[in-house]
Amino acid sequence: MKTNKKIYGYILLLALSLGSCKSDFLDVEPMTNVLESNFYKTIADADMALVGCYDGYQRTSSNGNTAFLVTSEILSDNCFGGTGNTDGRAYQLLDRFDKSQSASDNNVFNGTWTDYYAGIFRCNTLLAKLDGTDFTEKPEARARIEGETKFLRALMYFDLVRLFEKVPLLTTPTRDNVPQADPKDTYKLIAEDLKFAAENIPANAYPKAQAATNDGRATQYAAKALLARVYLFYTGYYGVDDLGVTKAEVLKGLEDVITSNEFGLVDDFKNLWPASSYVPEPATNTLDKSKYAGEGNIEVVFEQKFNSTQDYNGNVDGNRWLVMLGMRNTNWSPYGKGWGACTVTQSFANSFANGDTRKSASIIDIAGEGIQGFDVKDQREYTGYSNKKYSPTALPDGTSDTGGGKDFQISQDQDYVVIRYADVLLMAAELGSPNAQSYLDQVRQRAYKANFVSVAPTKENIMKERRFEFAFEGLRYWDLLRQGLSTAASTITTTENVTSGSTPDQVVIQSSNITKTRGFMQIPNTQITLSNNVLKQNPGWE
Repeated sequence: MKTNKKIYGYILLLALSLGSCKSDFLDVEPMTNVLESNFYKTIADADMALVGCYDGYQRTSSNGNTAFLVTSEILSDNCFGGTGNTDGRAYQLLDRFDKSQSASDNNVFNGTWTDYYAGIFRCNTLLAKLDGTDFTEKPEARARIEGETKFLRALMYFDLVRLFEKVPLLTTPTRDNVPQADPKDTYKLIAEDLKFAAENIPANAYPKAQAATNDGRATQYAAKALLARVYLFYTGYYGVDDLGVTKAEVLKGLEDVITSNEFGLVDDFKNLWPASSYVPEPATNTLDKSKYAGEGNIEVVFEQKFNSTQDYNGNVDGNRWLVMLGMRNTNWSPYGKGWGACTVTQSFANSFANGDTRKSASIIDIAGEGIQGFDVKDQREYTGYSNKKYSPTALPDGTSDTGGGKDFQISQDQDYVVIRYADVLLMAAELGSPNAQSYLDQVRQRAYKANFVSVAPTKENIMKERRFEFAFEGLRYWDLLRQGLSTAASTITTTENVTSGSTPDQVVIQSSNITKTRGFMQIPNTQITLSNNVLKQNPGWE
């Protein structure tokens, strides 16, 4: 959270107390006056604990572990694993769905797993304490706080269940060794949590729904939009409609978001992203940022917030995955250097239609933009293209364009837009809204401007549009998977020529690897060991 920093675990964990010892010199005062015995009593306590839950969600990205968004892009047909030519091959393991790419990497997601369950633990703790909190002064505050907490829990479980499918389903702050749940049960909890959030977070809980004015808080609109994403994935992948919410209810929720007049499309697509909209001013060594729509703009339904104040002394609030996506060790203002992951496939770069403004807004064309100083010898799986939406930025002199300590690795603070209004429009069109043609046209009109041509709102056309609209936003892989495992496998399968360390190379992705893993990821070996083998490895990763 950008305005509510450093309200971390102390609001959820017991302070150490040795008061039961007989020797007086061992009787010490707690390091903080905030104890579980005297906390969770007031609305202010509950709100502080809620900020801790948001912080827990933030840490799923800011702790420096394998990030959900980066993983989602590596798994898709938009990107290859990339990174440095001499780096380990963990990202190639993911890209190929093939553990033989890096046989010793059996804990790629261990930190990710623990980060997510730490965040869920915070949510479960707060939910378990609400009955003991005095809401007499503001009875409506409970529904808001409970709704936001359940939204966060649902969002974190949705990431986990998509990555691993069978995960322990914890609804209380237990430390028990719990086996993996049937994914249907996990999805049903997610749906229940989101329905509760949609029905109980007041529409006027915050001055405006946009993230800029409520500091990234969950709203009923975010809950309705996320429920639609959950519904589409679950019913698509599993082929059943037993989530406890009907298609009509999901569509109505999306129409509520649209008719609320809280959201809209930013006029120019490129202005949604810093690196796409910033203009270098070499004479003053500055960046003209006047075109950038800004954080929490009218198109943001929900976003994950970050700060530039992360350090190496325990402040963990920066966007740690952004550096992975930057051009490998290359500053070329406005683009800042990074570690070269997720090189954009040539086939995807070539698939944009003429006149689609989203191509130049989404992709850095290294040769086409005249970028100099790029060391191809240091880059694995070089394709000539890099992601632009989530790229670090740099000043004309090559200085990292961040606040805080200006550390390009930990000071990045670009927020991650989890749900955009364009997604709401396209999901509503896909679900059969009477306004489907208008919704699809709105998205395409912005993309093509004077070159706009209307197309019918068929599922095929909508899915095609989603690929170009949401490239590098972590949606493409899941959009493929929800169309069926065979569709995902056949689409992602490829053989493409690349360059690794200035040497000709090939990326070969086989459909059989995707099929045998069923599209899911490797359960961390450490977690299986810690569970005394109560947790079971996913097929294809044994």
